Amino acid sequence: MKVVFINPPFKWEYGKFSRESRSPAVAKSGVLYYPLWLIYAAAYTEKKGFDVSFLDAPAKTMDFEQSLEAVEKVLSTDATEKDESNVSIQENGEEANKEDSKKICTENSREISYKQQGNTVECLFVLDTSTPSIDGDGAFAQKLKDKYPNSFVYMVGTHPTSTADETLRNYPGVDGIARKEYDFTIAKLAEIIQEYYKNAKSVDFDISSDKDIVKKGNRDDIQSGNDNSEIVNTDNVNNTDENVADAVYESSRRKLTKDLAALRGISYKDVLTGEIKHNADADYITDLDEIPLAAEFIKKHLDYKNYFFAAAEYPEIQIFTGRGCPCRCNFCVYPQTMHGHKYRLRSPQNVVSEFLYIAENFPEVKEIVIEDDTFTIDKKRVSEICNLLIDSGMSKRFKWLCNARVNTLDLETMKLMKKAGCRLVIPGIESGTQEILDNIKKGTTIEQVKEYIKNTKKAGLLVHACYMVGNQGETKETMQKTLDLALELNTDTAQFFPLIPYPGTEAYGWAKSNGYIKAGYSEYCREDGTHNSVLDLPNLSGEDMVKFCNDARKKYYLRPRYILHRLWTGLKDPNDLKRSLKAFGKFKNYLFKK
Repeated sequence: MKVVFINPPFKWEYGKFSRESRSPAVAKSGVLYYPLWLIYAAAYTEKKGFDVSFLDAPAKTMDFEQSLEAVEKVLSTDATEKDESNVSIQENGEEANKEDSKKICTENSREISYKQQGNTVECLFVLDTSTPSIDGDGAFAQKLKDKYPNSFVYMVGTHPTSTADETLRNYPGVDGIARKEYDFTIAKLAEIIQEYYKNAKSVDFDISSDKDIVKKGNRDDIQSGNDNSEIVNTDNVNNTDENVADAVYESSRRKLTKDLAALRGISYKDVLTGEIKHNADADYITDLDEIPLAAEFIKKHLDYKNYFFAAAEYPEIQIFTGRGCPCRCNFCVYPQTMHGHKYRLRSPQNVVSEFLYIAENFPEVKEIVIEDDTFTIDKKRVSEICNLLIDSGMSKRFKWLCNARVNTLDLETMKLMKKAGCRLVIPGIESGTQEILDNIKKGTTIEQVKEYIKNTKKAGLLVHACYMVGNQGETKETMQKTLDLALELNTDTAQFFPLIPYPGTEAYGWAKSNGYIKAGYSEYCREDGTHNSVLDLPNLSGEDMVKFCNDARKKYYLRPRYILHRLWTGLKDPNDLKRSLKAFGKFKNYLFKK
């Protein structure tokens, strides 16, 4: 059996759809995130001994047909290898003995029954998803199911986790969902499905305990057709190899149903009744060192040059050093839907071992992006990682950047981070109005923001600041205050986006309950795949917010002061200049758009 992990195609005609961004879209700057959560799950499943393939369609701007062809190629190769391995080679022309021939005959009869159930490709497809792409993801799932009806198609990600019942009802091609953190869940699911495939056609699968099929009798007699024992449901089961094979198939489906019912962390359609069922949540993973390094999997299965992060030097590799976030920002999707609010950590030694691996195996990589929601929440651990990077020499080999809240760092820690190779930090400043920060449970103050930016400049760290409009309490006046604050802080780069409330977040509940969401999932992105606003507030329309963000970018980036700053920074650091030009090449079409 093969397990195929797929980041499905979407909006390929407009560019690379970054599905695992916190706000999925075809980014104006050309950003494409690594599908890291899918990568970690695939790496762990491979570690458990499964034959794994990985397809990242957006990275190669593949359409539906190209993606299906790529899947077919992988599965055809697998089938060819399996056929070759199953060929019975008779040395010196000798015939197989009669006992073996009888067993082969029985196996063949069961294989006939198995084939009668549909295409015999044995595969678990694991599809990544997002809110704006969910209809396309469901359509791609249906394509897979139509082509490989004997396969199992499971979705993962924030959207189906938050809308499990809705997703399973809306998309017939989807067999189930691995909810929340799914690394272990998918590996256990693969074990269950692999056993099902084996049982469905195996001469060794004992159906005698299945009361719905066999009451009593000798299995050898049943297989040979000489059985005179009492059989339940005799209208359905006769004493022939082929009908016993049918009985085995049905019995294996019953066992599959029982096994799926016991697997925590999944929602699924019962294979016998079609009923949608939701099992209890799986436990969060506590020992993250047990998950293989993302970089190892990337080396084997992906092309790192396909990915781009506008704030990082190119090429870059992204990693997570922890999961979950103790903060309660009401809009933040991953802690609320996937990983929870406890920050679970890889050991500092494990983190630095990945830096060492990347140094040895990716000589062209210039920067490492630490994608934790808040890497700096534990200053003691940050210091330990920094000291290990310095001691190992990695501080001189790599630059790195991270997400860092404004109330988690002091000047001393910033200076140590700089010494350890940190080039840039990304804080979510969000708003220039304290009331709005309080409404969204940000847990920060404007004073902390200003002190933070002041300290980054003292430490020599660059800042990519994130601003957001459309939250509770937003008006045209508060949006202007946000832009005024951004211009005052004058960080190296900045982004301005309307609030995009995703299912499963408090912000979505607030907007939905008040009737502020005016569009469906497909409208979370515009036709060209770029971000859209689905909100209409009482005194502020979605178009107002989009226009503000577009104007804010122009006012921010087209200032003479800012342009001179970027040129000066580029003269001091040629790699930074290359990064800026690469991002600007994509971004200019939107920056100068009227």
